[in-house]
Amino acid sequence: MVSFNKVFLMGNLTRDPELRYTPQGTAVANLGLAVNRYYKDKSGQNQKDTCFLTIVAWGQMAEVCNQYLQKGSQILVEGKLQSRSWQDNEGKKRSTIEVRADNIQFMPKNVKPDAREVDLGEEPKEEPKDIQEPEAGENPLSELGEAVQ
Repeated sequence: MVSFNKVFLMGNLTRDPELRYTPQGTAVANLGLAVNRYYKDKSGQNQKDTCFLTIVAWGQMAEVCNQYLQKGSQILVEGKLQSRSWQDNEGKKRSTIEVRADNIQFMPKNVKPDAREVDLGEEPKEEPKDIQEPEAGENPLSELGEAVQ
């Protein structure tokens, strides 16, 4: 049976990273991530739905996240879903699904998370000048000082 477990998420941190170390000395960071989904409801009104997830980063990635990220930072996460369970203080069995990060990319700070359009500027108004082909035997790069072979 074939299975596939891969997620890509882009969102904003809901809190500063929480860094800790295992007894063996391996760094582990938990990142709270909010991922927004925009849609129109039946009446045509714009709506926003937010999904809150825990991202788990290990090793050097955990330490780098702790050093450079803070609440509000926008990140792109590539990883896989993982579940874990434990018993709480009252003896009840608890479980959760988290994203184990394989790769985390820090997004530029000047990008608005709610931006939907990118301003690409205006098209040039001037037509490009005609390009003349060099005559036979003429090196068009000779003006640059060196001939390119």
